[in-house]
Amino acid sequence: MVTPTTTAAPEPWLRRWRRRHVKRLGKRAIRGLASFLGAQSTVGDRPVLRTADFPWVAAIEAGYPAIRAELDRVLEQREHLPPFQEISRDQRRITSGCRWKVYLFCGFGYRVDAHCRQCPETARLLEAIPDMKSAWFSILAPGGKITPHRGISKGIVRLHMGLRTPRDRAQCWMRVDDQIMHWDDGRAFVFDDTYDHEVRNDSAEERVILIVDVERPMRLFGRLVGKVFNRAIRHTAYVQDARRKQLAWDERLELMMDHAEAMHADEPERRPS
Repeated sequence: MVTPTTTAAPEPWLRRWRRRHVKRLGKRAIRGLASFLGAQSTVGDRPVLRTADFPWVAAIEAGYPAIRAELDRVLEQREHLPPFQEISRDQRRITSGCRWKVYLFCGFGYRVDAHCRQCPETARLLEAIPDMKSAWFSILAPGGKITPHRGISKGIVRLHMGLRTPRDRAQCWMRVDDQIMHWDDGRAFVFDDTYDHEVRNDSAEERVILIVDVERPMRLFGRLVGKVFNRAIRHTAYVQDARRKQLAWDERLELMMDHAEAMHADEPERRPS
């Protein structure tokens, strides 16, 4: 079976110019808003936040066995999952190759229905999270690395929960600002991804985690500004391009799987009697 691939056509010069221009303006807006939203936060403005300030984390951790069972079925098709940069062009500056793959459930409020149907218990648990924006399985192969970068919105905080974590914890880690974090199966932590962070998997095992983005708890004015900003991001090429690529990838994969099933069904008829 052949993995679907994308052959990206050269991006028109006007779109490239617009993308660069929007990015520049966006970065200025992000820098200007970050200190304001941090001051409006009701959970502090630190690189790593207290999980006790997010009551829904306990339900996600309790759901680990069901999530892990659905993940194991997904990983049976791991070779057909897209590298992150095939879905989001902007990830190309922090990763390369095929060592970082994703299985998306929701991206900035856009639900991936096919994946939610395949993992119904995971989807149910995610939908119960207040103000959930994005969620996905993040699969990092041995030797994989994600170079230092920052998130785009101070109005969002991020959960990581370990699903399949290497036994050699020292060789698989994430740095958030000046803190080193490790993952454990069924355990979660919450951090602010607008702080500089990077990931390394120098172990001999695959690392798989659940990532969930939620709106940062803030005072009323901060919540209103954060919602407007996050809604604006939702309509940018950063999100819309990724959404189109995810849909296209899923369509190709579905056609490929249908073709494989048809070929398999025809095999007994082609065998000589």
